[in-house]
This record gives sequence, C-alpha cells and structure tokens, in this order.
Amino acid sequence: MGTSVSKNQDLTTNEYLLKFVDKDPISQNDPFWNRFLSFNIKPPTSSEDQLALDNKTEPLLQKLLVNNLQSGNFGALVKVFLTRCGELLTAATNNDNIYCWQIFNSLFAIRNILKYLTETVVEEQLIEHIEINVEGTSRLEQLLGALYGIIVDIPLKECTYAIHLEAVTCLIVFLSVQLHTNRKAEQLVIYKLIMKGRHAIHAPLFIKSLIVNFIEQLKAPPGFSTNQGNSLVLGLAGLWSILTLSRRDGDTRDSNGKLDILEAPLATQSLLLMLILTNHCSTQNNPYRQCLFSCLNSQDNNPIPPTKAPSVFKIDYNQLFFTLCKRANGDAATLLLYLLLHRNPAFKTHLLARIDLDQLVIPVLKTLYNAPNSNSHHIYMSLIILLILSEDDAFNRSVHETKLKSIPWYNERNLSEVSLGGLLVLVVIRTIQYNMLKMRDKYLHTNCLAALANMSAQFRDLHPYVSQRLVSLFETLAKKYQKLSLRLKENHHNETTINISMDDGGEAEQDLSVLEEVIRMVLEIFNSCLTNQLSNNPNLVYTLLYKKDIFEPFKKNPAFQDIVQNIETVIEYFSKLLQTKAQQNEVDAGQVLLTIQQGTKQWPKEKLTKFPELKFKYVEEDQPEEFFIPYVWALVSEQSMLNWCTEGSSILNVSC
Repeated sequence: MGTSVSKNQDLTTNEYLLKFVDKDPISQNDPFWNRFLSFNIKPPTSSEDQLALDNKTEPLLQKLLVNNLQSGNFGALVKVFLTRCGELLTAATNNDNIYCWQIFNSLFAIRNILKYLTETVVEEQLIEHIEINVEGTSRLEQLLGALYGIIVDIPLKECTYAIHLEAVTCLIVFLSVQLHTNRKAEQLVIYKLIMKGRHAIHAPLFIKSLIVNFIEQLKAPPGFSTNQGNSLVLGLAGLWSILTLSRRDGDTRDSNGKLDILEAPLATQSLLLMLILTNHCSTQNNPYRQCLFSCLNSQDNNPIPPTKAPSVFKIDYNQLFFTLCKRANGDAATLLLYLLLHRNPAFKTHLLARIDLDQLVIPVLKTLYNAPNSNSHHIYMSLIILLILSEDDAFNRSVHETKLKSIPWYNERNLSEVSLGGLLVLVVIRTIQYNMLKMRDKYLHTNCLAALANMSAQFRDLHPYVSQRLVSLFETLAKKYQKLSLRLKENHHNETTINISMDDGGEAEQDLSVLEEVIRMVLEIFNSCLTNQLSNNPNLVYTLLYKKDIFEPFKKNPAFQDIVQNIETVIEYFSKLLQTKAQQNEVDAGQVLLTIQQGTKQWPKEKLTKFPELKFKYVEEDQPEEFFIPYVWALVSEQSMLNWCTEGSSILNVSC
C-alpha cells in the first residue's frame, strides 16, 4: 500500500484498519502501531463533518465491537497512547511535530471509538471494552488522568493545539454517557471518577485551564481545518483524506453574527466542557462548580485565605470581562456569565464596579432585540442577567448616566442621545410585546417586568420615545384586558356559549388573571418612577398627560384603583397647571414641557400614597438541573463539532 492511498478507497478494505478491528490481539510493542497511527487527517470541524466520518467508519466500528472483548485491541491502542503520552512534555518542549502528530492521531482514534461505544452500549460495557486484559491500575482512570495532564500540564503551542483540543473533546465524549441513559449523572461510574476520584483534587487547576482557554480565544493553527500548511506524511498518509470535508471560506461567523467554532475551537470546546462539569451533580459536592464559583481576581493583591487555598484559584477578571463582551451574543458565553454573576460574589462585585459595563450590557440587549433569532433558553438567560444586574441601585443609576450616540442595530427608530437605561427599557418592552405575540410565557413577562420594576425608582431623563413606549405598553395591555373582560362577560350571559366553550372560557379567565398581574406591575412601575423621580422625568409626565384617557377604565377597578389613584393625582396636578397656562396664551408642545419642568419644583410629594418599594430578586428554581442539563447538552450538540445519535435519550430526545 505504501505511502499513497487512493482517495476513492473504501476504508473497509484497508489492511491496517481491518487488522485493528479483527479478533487477533496486537501487542503494544508491535511495529503495526507506528504504521497505524501515521495517517493524515483534517479533523471534523462541524457536526456534519462528524456525521460523515461516523457513517464511513461505522462498519469497522461494528466489527470492533464484536471482536474487541477477544482481541483487546482498543485497550492496546489506549496503552500505546498512555505510553507515548509520557514523553509528550519533552516532545512539546522540543517542538517534535512528528511525535505530537502521532499522539494526536492516537487520541483522535480513541475519541471516535469512545463516541461509538457511548452511543451503542451501556456504560458498564463501555468500561469493559476499555479495561479488557487490564492488570493492576484501572486503564480508564489512567486515560482520564492523561487527558487531565494534557490540559493542565502540556504547554499550548502550535504543535500541541490539536492534542489539547482532542483531550477536551474526548472528555466531552466520556461525559456524554449521560445522554444515553436514564440514570442520573451521580449514578454513573465516569461521573463518580471525575467528581470524586483522584482527579477531583486537580479541579482548581483544571477549571482554571479551561477558563484560560476560553479567555485567550486562541485561533487554530494553519492547516487545522484546511488543506494548507505543512502535511506530515508517513506510512498511511492519505488514508483519512477521503474523510475530510471542505470548510467554507471567508468570514467565520454564522448568519446571526456568532463566532464560528472554526475561529477558536479550543476556546469553544473548553467552555462547553466547563459548562458540563459545573452543571451536573450540582446537588452534591461538585469540586468543579465550587472552583468556578470561588475563583478570584488575579489583579487583586490580597492573598487567598489558607482555609480556601485548596479550591481557589485566581484569573484576570479584566481579560475575562473583555472575552465575555466579545462572545456575549453566544448561548454558552451567556450561560457562563449567568453562573458567575449568580454564584461568584467576587466577580459580581467586580462587574458592577466597572465604568465600561455598557460593553457587556449592549450585546445582551442585542440578543433580546433579536429574540426571533434566538432560542427561548438564551432569551431567558439574557433576561435573568439583566434582572440580577438591576438588583443593584448603583447599576440602575449608572445606566441612565451612560449616554449612547447611536444604536445601529435598533431599527424601529433612529435614536440619538438616548441613555443605556433608556435602551434597556426599550428592549425589555419589545421583549414583552414579542412574548405576547409569539411565546405567551407568563414567567418571561415576570422577569421582564421585575427588571423594569427594580430600575423604576432610578429612571432619570427618560427619552421622549422611551416614555412613549412605556405608556404604549400599558395601552396595549389595557385594550387586550378590556377586550378579554368583555368576551368573558358575554360568555357568562350566554349559557349556550358557556356549554360550548367551557375550555375556551377557562383559558380566557387564566389569560385575564395573568393580564391583571402584568398590568398591575406596569402601573407600579409608573408609580415608583413618579414617586421617586418625578422631577427628573418630564417626558414621562408629558406622555401620561397626552394619554390620560387610557387610565379612565381602571379608576374604579378594585384590582387597580389604589395604584391608579396616584397616577391620576399626578395627571390632575399638571393638567391644572396647563389649564392655567392655556388661559394666559396658546400653549405649544415646548411650552407644555417647560410648564411640567417648572411644576415639578413645587410638586407636593405628600399628595401620593406610599407603596412598598419595588424590589425583586432572582431566585433559582429548586431543581435547576431540570433546566440546565438539557440546555447544556443542547448547546454541546449544536456547537461542539460532534454529532450524536440521541434516539430514546431522556435529555435530548432527537432521532438519529
């Protein structure tokens, strides 16, 4: 066969592959391995690439599954990898490309065999295939240890980049046993080894390595995903070339502007692995989760307390912030930001103290603005991030002090000199309106309004358009409420309709109840702003006066009349001022605004009934894993370059 192989050759006829999957054992010291591991491959760079690879290798893997418990050749391959891995640090230091190349090939082959086994057999059988003919130390534990060692100890260089990427991907494949079972992660051997075994003591260094990979966003070296670059050709060179698929040229962003994995695959895979580790086994002692939630800022010179030293590491929060800003439009980075904000007090404090927080908030708002192009989980995470930020009064003040000159992606209107706080209000209102039309999710409404409610006492200098949109939101809700109320009244007066439409009536009453809650919250937001910041919001007062008739139907409604009374008091006060002004001469819009501004100086605050301060705090659900585990695996399936058959999976119930 020599050093060249026809690109049209069927893999199932290759003598080396056939020998590997046959019944006959191959000794670890057999020269066969040098030839077997000397193939030249362009790794799959998408799930489609991976699927094509799976389809081409499946006949061989089926044969290996039948024969391996007799031959032990998969275990022998793992032993070859482990032996060579011992010299990897030296090879990396000396830039030994050929040695690194063969280690990559062995790890790539191991990863693809593991992927097939995780999809085909139960975990106990998977482990049996790895441990066959083992004497002494568990081969599975040795393999996990070698993967950890690569990620933590081997310097990341051009010649080791692909090895690092394969090590991370291989661990993702190991952890994917969760996808193919109905058992909880805590009950799986692989999760037990990783969470509680001897590897767990390396959790701080391991998570630090993954998060540094994410922060650095190192691009793949030349030739990683193209046919360019120097190709190392030995023995079986060209064998795998028939598996390689062309990547698209040009920009590495998809239609939504998200960074393509091809730009920084190690960063993407490292982030996904970190999310898997920190979101499983969350009700138990998860060392990876604890490390992420307790990591500190390396720019802070305070020493780590001795009691916390074993599980605490430091990273550069500044660099992490800028990477999160760069990747904030992606689901996985948004989820990491949520975890850090919600669970890491030091990082939250650092974030809220930044004067350039708009660099992070604006991309989050852009995600919400583009809600039709985002999945519901991503919308939720973005909203919850805003809700957590809005719990801080300093944040609520600063966003209204931050002026934006232009927002090119905001298409409804050309906004100039609007504040970041005003933009936040506009985008959240738009999200509520989108939800009313498309998603009809009560909890999404609640999160949106909770963020606005938290901010309302600090609303300052609301732009005229922002004020209009706030009042228009109430107007839209009011019309919907009146229409639904009328329909229910008609139903109650018509027995035939009730009998025919009992189910519809029940749903309508439920919708009405939700609408009442939403309208009440909007009214409370108005009241909070008027009570605390009336003198700083003449544009809102102007809009309330202009649209005062929309509050009329709610004056005597028991569900709203107490809160509406305060709004009516404000409207009546300024209406009288304007009537007096109008008696003297004709009043235009500019004079109306000036009259309002002057009137606020004499405004008697005691005229308003005091209501409890509007403060909402985000609280995670009692069983967060029910939300986060499927979400994380959906992200992994979408972004990890892997393609899984998940038929029958209780987590991702998708057909192959």
